[in-house]
Amino acid sequence: MTMCLPIKLISTDFDGTLFAEFESPPIPASVQQRIGELQERGARWVINTGRDLSSLMEALARARIGIEPDYLVLVEREIYQRADSQYLGLAEWNAACARDHAELFARVRQDLPRLIGWISARFPARLYEDTYSPFCLIAGNNGDADAIHAYLAEYCRGIPNLGLMRNDVYARFHHVGYDKGTALAELTRRLQLGPAEIFAAGDQLNDLPMLSRQYAHWLAAPGNAVDPVKDAVRRQKGFVSQLEHGNGVAEGLDFCLRQAQRLRPARTP
Repeated sequence: MTMCLPIKLISTDFDGTLFAEFESPPIPASVQQRIGELQERGARWVINTGRDLSSLMEALARARIGIEPDYLVLVEREIYQRADSQYLGLAEWNAACARDHAELFARVRQDLPRLIGWISARFPARLYEDTYSPFCLIAGNNGDADAIHAYLAEYCRGIPNLGLMRNDVYARFHHVGYDKGTALAELTRRLQLGPAEIFAAGDQLNDLPMLSRQYAHWLAAPGNAVDPVKDAVRRQKGFVSQLEHGNGVAEGLDFCLRQAQRLRPARTP
């Protein structure tokens, strides 16, 4: 039953937050146990990631995870729901997402040669197009990524609805109406919940949209999170663990559940 649960939807980033490629196991037992226990009591869990479906499924298989997410947010925008042993896209949301991105990117394409030329003349970055964006970037280091980010952010200010989604040295253009936060809000709406019942945990810049009390009251970051994420979580009275990756998320869940219990009104006789 979800009636007594203060947290009814758990939204976790994947890489660096839940999953650590070179740890054994990559997803620690502590966080699997916490999430599994909450699922048994009726809570839902969404992995909110920048990966696409095939990449995420492969990583989950390698991790030999013992629990299954109820929902996925993929490429920071598409929503999928678990149905038996597969994940099916939410047709209405995903179709609108694809349409809005296609219309936006059609306006941007004419400017790409100029943007690519400016970056290529100054930085040893990898620039390419994929299924999800006509402009993707892998910078040589974070210093280069910061400089390129500043240049592209100025360009984006001149194009309505265009944003740059950044994760470490990786970045790509996207429609600002679709990110980890707005996708989480759509799931919240469909489940007839409110932000007060949502937990969100992340470690990187692309997690910042969902690490907001606009979308989730209960916020957490593992000890390996980048400083802007830690600062954002602390500023909103969330929990920053000293433990890394999934162990930090498990500690964050425990902390938020204890806080919620303390804040719960006492029953009257």
